[in-house]
Amino acid sequence: MSEEYTPDLYTLEDEEGNEQVFEMLDAMEFEGEKYFALTPYHENADEMLEDSGEVVILKSEFEGDEEMMVSIDDDDEYERIGEIFMKRIEEMFGFDDDDEENFS
Repeated sequence: MSEEYTPDLYTLEDEEGNEQVFEMLDAMEFEGEKYFALTPYHENADEMLEDSGEVVILKSEFEGDEEMMVSIDDDDEYERIGEIFMKRIEEMFGFDDDDEENFS
């Protein structure tokens, strides 16, 4: 009996209305806020290698009853959360220290 990996995918839309598919790497709550770490998802292995290591950090925000993933506007908050996620992702996936600067 083999278990097949199924990525947790989200289609997000930027301010210009462009859609891109992301794979959820991790989610956490920190100081009362919910944050997400995602990476661009590509079915084609060559395209996946081009984006390899790119991590996008977003936070949860509600509009009415609908939860949305939004950009973090505060640079200090973004850096602090990005560092926490990179440590967590490094532990989960075994990345080395050279990959830490790739979150955007």
